[in-house]
Amino acid sequence: MNRSRREVIMAGAAIAAASITTAARAQWAPTTRYPDPAVQALDPSFTKYMIGNAAVERIATGCRWCEVPVWFGDGRYLLWSDIPNNRILKWDEETGAVSEFRKPSNNANGNTRDRQGRLVTCEHLGRRVTRTEYDGTITVLADRFEGKPLNSPNDVVVRSDGSIWFSDPPFGILGNYEGRKAEPELPTNLYRLDPETGALAVVAGDLNRPNGLAFSPDEKILYVVEGGAKPNRLIQAYDVVDGGRGIANRRVAVDCGKGTADGLRVDVDGNLWCGWGMGSDELDGVMVFNPAGKPIGRIALPERCANLCFGGEARNRLFMAASQSVYALYVGTQGATVG
Repeated sequence: MNRSRREVIMAGAAIAAASITTAARAQWAPTTRYPDPAVQALDPSFTKYMIGNAAVERIATGCRWCEVPVWFGDGRYLLWSDIPNNRILKWDEETGAVSEFRKPSNNANGNTRDRQGRLVTCEHLGRRVTRTEYDGTITVLADRFEGKPLNSPNDVVVRSDGSIWFSDPPFGILGNYEGRKAEPELPTNLYRLDPETGALAVVAGDLNRPNGLAFSPDEKILYVVEGGAKPNRLIQAYDVVDGGRGIANRRVAVDCGKGTADGLRVDVDGNLWCGWGMGSDELDGVMVFNPAGKPIGRIALPERCANLCFGGEARNRLFMAASQSVYALYVGTQGATVG
């Protein structure tokens, strides 16, 4: 991406953020009128994704740091990680009840499902990626590379060929709050786990603290949040090559400016829905970018949003894991069926 285009994108994001007033966001409460002022179009193209009589709902709270929700449509429930509390929580769509799905969780962070519907989880404390089998037993998929322990696997997606892709920044070993303090022994790589052989390979070794990741709907592009990029965090885009086994042609999809991207998911139109924030009224919530990297929409939340996913019966309900709470919003699009 050339300099002028990056500057335009950054300027657009800054102007869009400034247009959301502090008063509208300072103290969240269920809206008493429609449309919900927390859902804002930054570009006319976003209006088709807004449902006039659908509002942001807070479905759970009381966590320490919520991360990476995952939807189980066959059971009509949502799972998400509460990393410092060392647990995975469950929200039941039918009853609204919140319960513990797993405790201890090994300070679980990223979650997704594989192509057989099994839960795949990144663990900070275990420094590993695991799969929960149908009977509840846990299989370790990856915990070392070239004989050295992984740092702290963070976010994970599964491609349609069954391959598992995950990021491995050091966040879980920087202290004793979300894991256990330790010295990293590996670079902050992005990995691919082969579904047939179980072999682990580095697909990107030049990312500074990779974080959230997602594939485009056609799986031709992989998006990765580079959490350690300077001076601003970036969302990088890569072409998927070599029959789905590698990536190439790295370029900047979004320069986050003053904001902080964490996790992201993609809808069927290829738009990026990004957990966003920096602990301020002007930034916290969700930012939406079109495939060209232009900011088109925003969901204002009173908490920094770490990660999100699409769910519900029609994959048209956005679930947002935001600091101490989880929020939900029906939207006029559907989540892509790929990572």
